[in-house]
Amino acid sequence: MLSRKFITLLPVVPIAVTVLSALFSPSCANTTTPPTGGPKDTIPPVLVGTTPSQGVVCVPVSGAKFQFTFNEYVVVKNKENVFLSPPLSKRVQTKIKGKSVIVTFPVDLDSNKTYVLDLTEAIGDNNEGNMFQGYTQVFSTGEHIDSMMMTGTVLDNNTLMPVKGATVMLYKDHRDSALFLHRPDAAIKTDEWGWFVLRNIQDTLYRLYAIMDSQNDNIYDPDVDLIAFCDTLVQPVTMVSDSLKELRKYDMKDTVGCQSRASEYELRMYKGKSTRQMIKNHGRTSFRAAFVSFLATDVIIDTMWIKGVPHDKLITQMNNVRDSMEIWIDNQGKMPDTLYLNIKYHKTDTLGQLVPTMEVVKLAIPKELSANALRNTKREIKKEDTTAVFTLEAKPELVEQYGFVMSFNYPLISKGFDKMTLRSINPRQQESKMKFTVTPDSTDIRKFTIRPNEEFRPGFEYYLKVPAREFRDINGFYNDSLEVKVTLPNDEKASLLSVDLQEVDCQIIVDLLDEKKSKVLRSYNINSPSLLKFPYLTEGKYCIRITEDRNGNGIIDIGNLFEKKQPEKVRLYSSEGSKGVFIDIPPSSEVEQVINVKEMFK
Repeated sequence: MLSRKFITLLPVVPIAVTVLSALFSPSCANTTTPPTGGPKDTIPPVLVGTTPSQGVVCVPVSGAKFQFTFNEYVVVKNKENVFLSPPLSKRVQTKIKGKSVIVTFPVDLDSNKTYVLDLTEAIGDNNEGNMFQGYTQVFSTGEHIDSMMMTGTVLDNNTLMPVKGATVMLYKDHRDSALFLHRPDAAIKTDEWGWFVLRNIQDTLYRLYAIMDSQNDNIYDPDVDLIAFCDTLVQPVTMVSDSLKELRKYDMKDTVGCQSRASEYELRMYKGKSTRQMIKNHGRTSFRAAFVSFLATDVIIDTMWIKGVPHDKLITQMNNVRDSMEIWIDNQGKMPDTLYLNIKYHKTDTLGQLVPTMEVVKLAIPKELSANALRNTKREIKKEDTTAVFTLEAKPELVEQYGFVMSFNYPLISKGFDKMTLRSINPRQQESKMKFTVTPDSTDIRKFTIRPNEEFRPGFEYYLKVPAREFRDINGFYNDSLEVKVTLPNDEKASLLSVDLQEVDCQIIVDLLDEKKSKVLRSYNINSPSLLKFPYLTEGKYCIRITEDRNGNGIIDIGNLFEKKQPEKVRLYSSEGSKGVFIDIPPSSEVEQVINVKEMFK
């Protein structure tokens, strides 16, 4: 028979067990683990209905409204991607109502016109942000729908990479001024592949442009916007059809599908010249150095002087495109805190004409370098305060092509190149002096290239010595001594790429690019058939970029919209059997490529 005390405690036992289990259970003690809510939602919203229906006609020009209903709650993540063609003076408006997106128009539509409302990459689900692939609503304020279409691709002219988010525009007004004056007759944004389709347009002649519309107003601003254009009139030749793959909405990761779409036009985008010329910026970089930059390229300067500085003591240097100028004063005397630059140049007036204009530019020394600041503070003396600072560079893998590169911080007033010595030491430790040639840089008066008069040889060590006090800059400072050693690479795994360029009928720039196509590893300027060698390459993928440089200035010249002049042509070489534009370089190998330049630029 159970004791009375045990019977009294019996109801408490289950409660105690529960409490102890809660205290010592590992799962309950782990307070850092969040509760799980099932697998993450990765499915984008699905469009289940549109009101009014696709292809509706006779839409009222005032008060029109479109409703797009989805299978779940959504948000408009990118309002700028709710894009109407032809665009209105004000952006379309959106709001959420339940599981629907309502699109309205803040200004009246035009009468008897076909419109295309595009929702690509604009809408995502409310929880995980999965993006709706897109939908295009076509409607008309008249009684019929325009039925033609046109496709193309927009590429960056320098890198040949696709340009995403460019606004492609068609104008029935064939004047170039239309691009500045009014909005286009049709427009669309490019996707991640730089590809576009202008659909449901009229069968007529157009001007075709693409811009990076920084103001999102569908009007070209040459001071800030990039531009591309077709230099002839264009006319659509394809009719809209639901069976065309060019009208489907593709996942941008679907490489096969995206690349299978036809591209009728290729537009090369570049930064155009500003339509206005004026001084954009100016400043003093040291006591004897300053700069002036201009809004447009090819500035015309008639005269220039600095008050109190003799004209023969003024040294100037323009950059390649003539929109920036560096200024130095060859005078070792005390410099005032403020210099006054008088410059007469051709400036754009209120009528848009270039007229000779005199301006006085105030060039004040930075506060931290002012005479008062130097008197009132104990500034640490740096090397550049007492010596003619320079660099001497020779990279082993580049020295055969580029030689030793010597660069000074300031222009020189005396040069002691004849006091420099270049010597070589062979593998048997025998030393010999070498003659060399000094070539001033064509664009920078402070830069020089030193090359031996004989070829570099593997296994040899080369020493270039610059003695002290043989060079003097405009500050009156002399150089310190410096010696640089270089040896050709001896990596057994290094490879050689030989490029045989045939049918070269003009000046071209040949660049070897890395796999990202972002860095120029080697560069040649040639004007005739040549065999170019790119030695000491590590294993990897490389690209060959060739640019037509018909004026021989060594840069990629931009286009001119008004003269219908395209930017200088750029091509990436694609070899047969290779993956796109990449050339695979294995280790310890010699790879040869034959390039017919004339064929590339057809």
